[in-house]
Amino acid sequence: VSGVAPSQLSDTFGDARGSERAHEALDIMAPTGTPVLAVADGSVEKLFDSKQGGLTIYQFEPSGRYVYYYAHLQSFAPGLAEKKAIRQGEVIGYVGSTGNASPAAPHLHFAIFVLGPERQWWKGTPINPYPLLGGR
Repeated sequence: VSGVAPSQLSDTFGDARGSERAHEALDIMAPTGTPVLAVADGSVEKLFDSKQGGLTIYQFEPSGRYVYYYAHLQSFAPGLAEKKAIRQGEVIGYVGSTGNASPAAPHLHFAIFVLGPERQWWKGTPINPYPLLGGR
């Protein structure tokens, strides 16, 4: 997220979310409309609007082993499309509070999943993104 330093991140991976599930992502708090930057080179696999995640982007990294998940976006960047190649640091969307996010707490819900050999964007094993984004 543009303007958010690694020192401002909090490790929210594994936090309780209701009685039956853990939070398998990192929430990066920022004002609505703040640019969201691609975490790595790759391609847009899926642009999606869901009840929970709101406007979401699924990005494959070049090897196809990992998928990056960006959720609760206010909007996608102009020209962003499925199968489009994107570069690390490129603006791909804007922070929002779509889906089940509170309008009082706009943020990017960011997750990383290790994909199986079938490379299905909706399936994968979650890993904690906090250490990879400069957290300790």
